[in-house]
Amino acid sequence: MKRIVPVLTAFCIAVPAAAQDRDGVAHGRALVEANCARCHAVGRDDASNHPDAPPFRTLSERYPLDALEEAFVEGITTGHPDMPEFIATPEQVADILAYIETLQP
Repeated sequence: MKRIVPVLTAFCIAVPAAAQDRDGVAHGRALVEANCARCHAVGRDDASNHPDAPPFRTLSERYPLDALEEAFVEGITTGHPDMPEFIATPEQVADILAYIETLQP
């Protein structure tokens, strides 16, 4: 019995964390679909509608993800010339980056 308790404790901690990760990724996807998909490709295989908007699956090739985090928190005001300003909360940024990470090869 003493051996089972640590295993059960670890399982109880890991399962909610995994569920939170999935929820964060789903929320990140919803955020980019609502705010970015008009111009950017936000999936694994789609094409960007705007010629100057890089697909999200290639963002880590152009920018380190920590630089993206800072840009999202401070508000992205540059990008392609007609890109609207986008400001996100730290929680939204974490979810967006979690989603972007799922797109990387």
